[in-house]
Amino acid sequence: MGQERGSAMIWLTLLLCFQSSFAATFMVGDASGWGFGVSNWPNGKSFKAGDVLEFKYNRPNHDVAVVDKEGYESCYVADDAQVFETGDDLITLQQGHNYFVCGFPGHCNNGMKIAVTAT
Repeated sequence: MGQERGSAMIWLTLLLCFQSSFAATFMVGDASGWGFGVSNWPNGKSFKAGDVLEFKYNRPNHDVAVVDKEGYESCYVADDAQVFETGDDLITLQQGHNYFVCGFPGHCNNGMKIAVTAT
């Protein structure tokens, strides 16, 4: 019985490793990148926890802030929010709701924000 349980644990571990190796990478905004009017970009796409979003943008003019639902709806970036500023940021999705906005004044209000749900 103990050996069967050990074998089952090994197979489960291998299965989890195998599944996680199939994470997809999505370019936010497709060829246009992270910019104004991108808020509908996630529509019709399926995302899983572990998938990666790539945010490409003009570094001096934009950033990417990870916010909660309230921050997404109000376009507010809290002082303790994680903010990316490289111009080519890779962000791994967590299971559930994931919210991203541009923290530059007025950008989020002009549609530079996305909400993604990962299963």
